[in-house]
Amino acid sequence: MRVCQLRQKEVINICTCKSLGVPFDLEFDEKTGCVTAIIVPIPGKICGFFGPVSEYVIPFECIKQIGEDIILVEIKEEKFLKKS
Repeated sequence: MRVCQLRQKEVINICTCKSLGVPFDLEFDEKTGCVTAIIVPIPGKICGFFGPVSEYVIPFECIKQIGEDIILVEIKEEKFLKKS
């Protein structure tokens, strides 16, 4: 799977059945080259124009399934919400 294909999938939290948005970026381990997390910006908060810049940093182990259209994650949203 390519990163551009990943960006087209909606991230759904299975704990709340809530859409978190779409992945914007990935975090890699520099030594191993493995993906460690996906970065999902808060919907409606684009470049700080519509509010403070916030994003979900979701560890790869929290991803339960990647399907054709969605990525299912299991997280406590407040724990993985990062504010700049």
